[in-house]
Amino acid sequence: MGRRILLTGLILITMSTAVWADNVAVTIYNSNLGVVRDTRSLEFQKGNGRISFIDVPSQIDATSVGFKLTDDSKSVAILEQNYGYDLVSPDKIYARFVDKEIDLFDKTGKIYSGTLLSYSGGAVVLKDKSGKIQILRLDEIVNTNFPELPEGLITRPTLFWLYQSDFSGTAACDVSYQTGGMSWTAEYVGILSSDEKTLDLTGWASITNSSGATYKEATLKLVAGDIHRIPQQIRGDVQLATQYMAKAASAAGFEEKQFFEYHLYTLPRKATLADNEIKQITLFEPARATVEKEYYFEPEANAEKVSVRLKTMNSKVDGLGIPLPAGRARVFKADSDGSMILLGEDQVKHTPVDEKVQLDIGYAFDISAGEKVLNYQKISDRVEERTFETSLRNHKKDDITIIVKKRLYGDWTITKSNFEYAKEDANTVIFKIAVKANDKAVLNFTVRTNY
Repeated sequence: MGRRILLTGLILITMSTAVWADNVAVTIYNSNLGVVRDTRSLEFQKGNGRISFIDVPSQIDATSVGFKLTDDSKSVAILEQNYGYDLVSPDKIYARFVDKEIDLFDKTGKIYSGTLLSYSGGAVVLKDKSGKIQILRLDEIVNTNFPELPEGLITRPTLFWLYQSDFSGTAACDVSYQTGGMSWTAEYVGILSSDEKTLDLTGWASITNSSGATYKEATLKLVAGDIHRIPQQIRGDVQLATQYMAKAASAAGFEEKQFFEYHLYTLPRKATLADNEIKQITLFEPARATVEKEYYFEPEANAEKVSVRLKTMNSKVDGLGIPLPAGRARVFKADSDGSMILLGEDQVKHTPVDEKVQLDIGYAFDISAGEKVLNYQKISDRVEERTFETSLRNHKKDDITIIVKKRLYGDWTITKSNFEYAKEDANTVIFKIAVKANDKAVLNFTVRTNY
């Protein structure tokens, strides 16, 4: 039988905090940040008074709180704010009752009454009225009676305000604040066609709420972009519970628009964000994009592996033409029996319209490559010459083209090459090598470097 803690005149029910508001709007960013606007009706007394604003998230940034009345003809000024987050727990209740009287009941119903002297290590030290000292193991105690809730402990995070009002009565108030424990990312699922020339792409907004509060029937907005923030020290007492998945039942997605230097996604319906939940909502309608498959080899990065990449333009001509927020993309292809096979996944960065999209899928099984230095010559103290040989082997049944991406440093010049090349930037040269089916190609080039 588990131990019970009873507070005389008070029953405590453990539940997740819910924001009970007349109207609540939540804006979520990519970077562990949510901005909440919470409209509630509050009761004020004329003159100076105190009021508690309950049901705020445990990860609220209390320094960010803004307050205003919706009725400009009335005035309430917040003079002082205190944020209380010392929540009720058995350990804290016992600690607050040291040097106070309590009653404990064991499994047989025997009562132990006295002054609590100590609470630690799963045991209590009790002094009864006769002065006798008893040490009681808490695993033998099934019930503890405390006369009241200790001062300073609260059942949920609360803002305590000292205010000055020019009226008495109820008024609607807009309260805004920032909170941690909220973020979102895009999740993309792509289905590659059988001829590997088109990709059916769907996008989800995956929203994580671990802020310590549930927002019921909220207006939901998502901001895509990187805002500048000053680093904040995170309180060490905040613990996040296990998250779980909850997919949205409605197919209605977000409405997107430009907002300042970011992109804003607004859900055209209300949504509830439960605490410790990951909610997924359709980001945009499915789109079909034309894609091109590339094979490329980077000697310094992948030794003998040849990478596979799918690329397209984020344009209407190629089937997309929508701003793509940063997120993870998974690519699948159907087998002949309809089974879906995961080909690979990659991270998509924030991609505006008419910019290139590249997805690194994995490594080609039937293609191998290797590089070696055939010759090295030191021409002078500051000039060296190297000859590289890159072997490309195609074990597939189809002819392919492999892009060889070679990084060079210093003041370099290619003096000889058996394939054409293009200079990508100051340190990179690109070769496009055609390799026939079940054949190989060998690239040889000489680089002179001045240091």
